[in-house]
Amino acid sequence: MRLSILDQVPLTEHAPTAGQALSSGLQLAQDAEALGYHRIWFAEHHHSKSFASAAPEMMTALALERTETIRVGTGAILLPYYQAQKVSEAMGLLAAVYPDRVDIGVGRAALSDPHYAQKIATLVHDLDAVHEPSDTEPAGRVWVLGAGGSTAPLPGMLGAGYVHGHFLRPAGGEPATRAYREAAANAGHAAHTVLAVRFATASTEEKAQALANALLLWRVRKDLGHDGPIPSTATAASHPWNTQELARAEERSKALIVGTPDQVHDRLLALAEEHGADELMLNTLVCDPADRLDAYRLLAESFNA
Repeated sequence: MRLSILDQVPLTEHAPTAGQALSSGLQLAQDAEALGYHRIWFAEHHHSKSFASAAPEMMTALALERTETIRVGTGAILLPYYQAQKVSEAMGLLAAVYPDRVDIGVGRAALSDPHYAQKIATLVHDLDAVHEPSDTEPAGRVWVLGAGGSTAPLPGMLGAGYVHGHFLRPAGGEPATRAYREAAANAGHAAHTVLAVRFATASTEEKAQALANALLLWRVRKDLGHDGPIPSTATAASHPWNTQELARAEERSKALIVGTPDQVHDRLLALAEEHGADELMLNTLVCDPADRLDAYRLLAESFNA
């Protein structure tokens, strides 16, 4: 099972400025490489008080400069904002400098784009021309991120990879990944299925739950209109949760895998099998970079044991 990382470059109580968050994200790329992760991707968020990366292609370039072997990419470029040619030329430039280390993850979030399918087809066509054929990576190194399932057959038909966002919508992913694989098989393409999962882990269940509570407090606040940095475990522990917040936290916890490394390992493998995924893209949001590094280290060790 290949392990990868999706970094949203969070603002936290520990790193409240964009500069601090961006520096922490770039350090994570180096740490992920040292821990043996297959790839790291950077997300795109605009006008956010929680996340600092508005230009994942720039984060990709900066991370590539600081690493040697790990695959680096976008997770995802929000394609409705851009022309396909601009994306293919920018990412193709990086691929020319860093051969076969650059991934192009694209998505649309809740944005509408009548040309979305054609843009993806253009990216696959243009970027496939700059890469050698690969049995382990999709055509053009293009990946389509989705959560609702309606997009899933498209990358299969085009030979692109598909990443299903379990952490965005934890229920109903199995039909989406199945539709992707069926579309790929019908088109004569190899399927490359990744499951993106959010987790919280530590050496003890108590510490793992404390990290999860802080993450859930951030998510609940965001749901209720109070966007802001990821709180610390101390902030979450002292927070007087009201009934509305507790109900939201219970609902949001369905998209979060929590426990010791062995517990999280077993649940992740089960989810991967249920979705037919051959790779897990992991995301954790914690305040302290040391806790984040520990989480990724402990999980990597559990898979390598």
